[in-house]
Amino acid sequence: MKTIDLNCDMGESYGAWKMGADAEVMPLITSANIACGFHAGDPATIRKTVRLAVDRGVAVGAHPSLPDLMGFGRRVMRISPQDMYDLVIYQAGAVEAFARAAGAKLHHVKCHGALYNMAATDEGLSEAMARAVRDLGGNVMLYALSNSLMMNTARNKNIPVAGEVFADRGYSDDGTLAPRDRPGGMIEEPMAAAKQALAMIEEGYVMSLSGKRVAVAADTMCLHGDQPGAVAFAQTLRKAFSERGITVAAP
Repeated sequence: MKTIDLNCDMGESYGAWKMGADAEVMPLITSANIACGFHAGDPATIRKTVRLAVDRGVAVGAHPSLPDLMGFGRRVMRISPQDMYDLVIYQAGAVEAFARAAGAKLHHVKCHGALYNMAATDEGLSEAMARAVRDLGGNVMLYALSNSLMMNTARNKNIPVAGEVFADRGYSDDGTLAPRDRPGGMIEEPMAAAKQALAMIEEGYVMSLSGKRVAVAADTMCLHGDQPGAVAFAQTLRKAFSERGITVAAP
């Protein structure tokens, strides 16, 4: 029987600005990547989102990013490996503290946006990210792009790592995520997302936007909380998994 973790980027509201439908999506997922305040989120939002996750039995994760509120963490910045280490430790530490206050533990770290994509192909940044996750202690996992340099670096350092795939994103031929503004970069139809998800879980591949079969190892699958209709996407995925006998559980 196949098993998949369904994760979602959450807690991305900020002050009076609201994003996503966290309360509605939370019962449908198994792990939550909670924004840490650098691309979205604030202390009250972190606290509330951690509480939602704990109450629903959802694994609590940190979702650190570049310091880019205006760009939602999606603009590339030049940073050093030391910068990467400090960004991950600082931001994950905030979520870890709220998790501890709620009687839970930090389960995983998944970087956001440009920080995630940069580390997927940069050896120094991947090493620093892996080292930061190790130094957080408590067997905290790293969620890393499937079959990427980031994933292999964590494995080589014996850091618990889950290969992440995306139900609602298009892929390039090299296994990286296609730019969001490229046609097909975002999958906007729930059934199309479910079809891609099942192929990744059951057959171990995803079709790139050019039509190439790209091998993937699907341990955890991301659903974006800022995706319009995120609730419908989550419901469609859960229904497809149930029909195929795929168990949904955090790693």
